[in-house]
Amino acid sequence: MKKLWNEFSAFAIKGNAMALAVGTIIGAAFSTITKSLTDDIIMPIVSIFLGGIDFSELKIVLPRLFGEAPVDEAGNAIANTLNWGNFISAVINFFILAIVVFAIVKGLNKLTELGKKKEAEAPAEPPAPPAPSAEEVLLTEIRDLLKDK
Repeated sequence: MKKLWNEFSAFAIKGNAMALAVGTIIGAAFSTITKSLTDDIIMPIVSIFLGGIDFSELKIVLPRLFGEAPVDEAGNAIANTLNWGNFISAVINFFILAIVVFAIVKGLNKLTELGKKKEAEAPAEPPAPPAPSAEEVLLTEIRDLLKDK
């Protein structure tokens, strides 16, 4: 059990787990924005070209096979509906979100590549001159001894 706990804590403390958590929170907030974009801006424009159809009103009323339909507070029967217009809006919302996430990931990958290229292109320190060979060291010592005499 202790080994499992250690593995979990190592995973949770790593940057990847934290980045995933932050990404999830930002994704949820961004999802709200794309839903509003779809429902409040895109679908009304699409509706203009389709004769003023409100996609949230597109549905198929399904028949009741057993029992009576439930009623609301006013005593009106509640219809069992298949809301395919809302589904179309959700699909469009998904595609918008997928395109934006794709663009963000593509941009981040491009920035990462540029960073790696700059690191690769950065001039490395010039190599240190090679150490003198034993022969050169001996000759230098002889020279210094002859100078001293």
